[in-house]
Amino acid sequence: MRVQATAFSPASVGNVAVGFDLLGHVIAGVGDTVTVRRIDAPTVRIAAIRGAAVALPLAAEDNTAGVALIALRQALALPFGFEVEIDKGIALGSGMGGSAASCVAALVAANALLDAPLSPQALYPFALAGEAVASGGRHGDNLGPMLLGGLVLATADRLVRIPVHDAWHSLLVHPDAVLETRRARAALQGDYRLGEFVEQSANLALVLAGCHAGDAELVRAGLRDVLVEPRRAPLIAGFEPAKRAALAHGAMGASISGAGPSVFAWYETRAAAEAAAPSVQAAFAAAGFDSQAWVSPLACPGAHLLD
Repeated sequence: MRVQATAFSPASVGNVAVGFDLLGHVIAGVGDTVTVRRIDAPTVRIAAIRGAAVALPLAAEDNTAGVALIALRQALALPFGFEVEIDKGIALGSGMGGSAASCVAALVAANALLDAPLSPQALYPFALAGEAVASGGRHGDNLGPMLLGGLVLATADRLVRIPVHDAWHSLLVHPDAVLETRRARAALQGDYRLGEFVEQSANLALVLAGCHAGDAELVRAGLRDVLVEPRRAPLIAGFEPAKRAALAHGAMGASISGAGPSVFAWYETRAAAEAAAPSVQAAFAAAGFDSQAWVSPLACPGAHLLD
């Protein structure tokens, strides 16, 4: 019987401009690592959290990974418990799915310790419970791609992986700034016009159709956020010039990653994404922020065991 497992969950781009709380994809090269041990006590304990710039809750009922594992234990009526160690690799308040990555990595590691492991889809409800602790709501746009890999449409009870062209790559640039998710969501309060919803729905449909067809021009026509980005952009210093720089290098579209302040863009080739990165980073530098950049395939893998 296996008693310990370690899993890695990559970062992610949530919303993907047109799919607020619904659409996301993973980012290669950065993420959270979680080690889970099976223990005799019927409880969940957070033994350590390393790599976070601020103190995160060690009480399991207040921690995203802890709540996800509590939900798993209760649903399966497990007679044993889990002890957890979390190594953060995703900056807090970055718009890169840091809270989601911790709970997904914890679930993937704990799943390996079960007598009858569950499918990634079956882990989704427990991940939603964990994510709700950090964001205040049950939305899976970060969780879905972390569980399945690639680009994923995540509804309240279903995950659907969306096919994308193998050559398509994303650029993610994270300025060294923090934008708390709850503050970013507060910016969305207020009235919306029916026409905005119709336009956003059309854009989402174009992006999904373009992905299924491998048609970059359809994606280019639709990858524009008319609902959320206009309300959040003022919270992100340097966003507008960063977006212009990404588009100037031929991006199919560019917008805010998750709640921000990170910015993502889609490109038809890896070379184009890599060529755009210095210009997008220069835009943030002009606003006074150092930044980090990652280029990865849209179809890259999700969370996985390391051992």
